[in-house]
Amino acid sequence: MNDIVTTYLHTWNSTDQQARTTLLTEHWAPEATYTDPLAEAAGREAIGATIGAVHEQFPGFVFTQVGEPDNHHRQVRFQWGLGPAGAEPVIIGFDVLVTDEQGRIETVLGFLDKVPG
Repeated sequence: MNDIVTTYLHTWNSTDQQARTTLLTEHWAPEATYTDPLAEAAGREAIGATIGAVHEQFPGFVFTQVGEPDNHHRQVRFQWGLGPAGAEPVIIGFDVLVTDEQGRIETVLGFLDKVPG
């Protein structure tokens, strides 16, 4: 399941729309859903648009893995950070990913742990 976390973060870090679409097509289920306190998206296209909006809001920021993932069955939870490359994350959260039978990301439930005031 560590590979799916890495792929997930690559998807979120992809600033090139075509590369992001390729990652979504290869590693996310067509009916995938994403929900966090600030966004709700259903389907690869809507998730891609959500990721694009984050890049517009936080240009130059990257997602990094914080700590080690915890997984069982077809689900994994992990903490992530968002901030300038090579710097301490400004935002920290954790996500729970659930995969489908083919190992593609099907459901993402996100939570925010640290958000600047």
